[in-house]
This record gives sequence, C-alpha cells and structure tokens, in this order.
Amino acid sequence: MPDTNATSREELQTVRDLIRYGVSRLNGAQVSLGHGSDNAWDEAVYLTLHALHLPLDTLDPFLDARVVREERERVLDLLDRRVTERVPAAYLTNEAWLRGHRFYVDKRVIVPRSPIAELLDQGLSPWVQDALAVENVLDMCTGSGCLAILSALAFPYAHVDAVDVSADALEVARRNVDDYGLSDRLDLHASNLFDNLPAREYDVIVCNPPYVNSGSMRALPQEYLHEPQLALAGGDDGMDLVRRILDAAPRYLSENGVLVLEIGHERDFFEAAFPQLSPVWLDTEEASDQLLLLTREQLSL
Repeated sequence: MPDTNATSREELQTVRDLIRYGVSRLNGAQVSLGHGSDNAWDEAVYLTLHALHLPLDTLDPFLDARVVREERERVLDLLDRRVTERVPAAYLTNEAWLRGHRFYVDKRVIVPRSPIAELLDQGLSPWVQDALAVENVLDMCTGSGCLAILSALAFPYAHVDAVDVSADALEVARRNVDDYGLSDRLDLHASNLFDNLPAREYDVIVCNPPYVNSGSMRALPQEYLHEPQLALAGGDDGMDLVRRILDAAPRYLSENGVLVLEIGHERDFFEAAFPQLSPVWLDTEEASDQLLLLTREQLSL
C-alpha cells in the first residue's frame, strides 16, 4: 500500500502550506506553549522560518514561495519533534529570542522568557532615574545570562555580575556573554546565591529565581519537564530561595539600590511569607502580579 502520510506531505508545496499544516499539527496535539510563543501560529511560523533559514521578521514575501523536498523535510522534522517529544521550540533550534535579542540555549538552562526583560527596555525607569549613572548591577540566578546581558545593554556604564550555582548554566551564559562581546564588563560567578560574591554594593539587583511551588511542580506540562528542575523548583510554597535572597540583599544594595524580583504566579505565597513587606508590583504587557520591586530601605526594616 502507498504511504498515504508521505503522499499527503508531498502536497505541502509552499511556505504558506507548511505554516498552515504546522498550526493544525500543534493545535491537534494540544502542545503546551509558553516558551517564547503563546499561540500555535507564532510557533509554526518560527519553526518554519528557522528551518528554511529565512529572516524571522520577514514572512510576507515568502508565503507563497515553493519549497524543495529537502526544505520541506527540515520543517516537518522540527514539527514532528515538537509534537512527539514535547520539547520546547528553543531547545530544537538552540536559540531563544527575548525583546528582539537572540540567545543560545540548550537543556542546561531554562528557556529565556522573563518579563523583567521588558522593564529593562526602559532602564527600569522611573524607579531608576538615570540609567547612565548606574555603576553596578547583579543578576542573581542568571541561567543563560540573558537578563545580565540585557542589563549590560540597559546600563551601558555599569559593571554586571551574574551568578548561578549551576556550572552547566554558566557555560551557556559564557557563550552568550562572548557572543555579545561583553566579557570586559560582565563577570560570571559560580556561587550559591551570595556566598561567593565579591564585596560590592549594587545599584540594581535583578533576579528570576526558582519559585514554582511543589504542587505546581507536580502539575507541570511535559514541555517544562525538559528544563532543569533546579531552575524551577522553589520548595513547598515556592519561597525557599526567595527567603534567602531577601534576607541577604540589603547587605549588597547601595543606599538607593533596588531589587527587581520575579515570582511568577506565586503572589499569594509571597504575601503569606512576607506580610511585613509592601513591594511595588510591576506590570508589563505580558505579566501582571508576577514582578515586584523592593528598595534597600524596605528590606532593611
């Protein structure tokens, strides 16, 4: 009998055909999104353009372009793996895009997606009044180094320290730091939070720590299980590392320094754990009640 699946795939002749097929395949398989895309269309477009080596921001001129067999198979192979292995797209392509910046990624780090990146677009204004005056920045739990790099770009005269306890993550971060040519003012530190940091006061600390509570960890979709659990799991209430960070942070903040912390969907647990704190909750286009800002003065009370 003829291979009907192969026959039907031969009918996918244009970029438009492949994208439409990809949307149907992703929707039909009910894949979990959230690692760079929040809908099947964007994910299908990304995987298709990546496989075809086409610019990711220029779709329209290529929609009705015909593909050759080898190109079609590259696209379909990525879509097949995305569906059958439930692997985030970023791990299939070894790249993640955050606020228009490309970062190398693999399974040694979580996929960059922190909404802190959006705040860094504006140099944390108005909470940081002069981005050019910022001298020292710390990115705690740096992972791929994406927030450290975006911090270096947002505060062009600052020295940036980036910290992670994972040697594997720091290898990925080193690659990204080198790709951006920032090794002269961005240092990577292997440290369990603040333990091995140099004596320095920071004007800005940004931190996307492990904060997923144990109940949510047990319910994670398959895609998230491909990520390092060390970078996700935050204990029973998600606040295990947050407690240590908030306890130590005042000793590392400058007089007018600020801490920007991501806690995901754990606001209730945060407020139960720290009823004495009144942070500023920072909303972005993509996130509400997931980011907070605290000053040195607040943390020192």
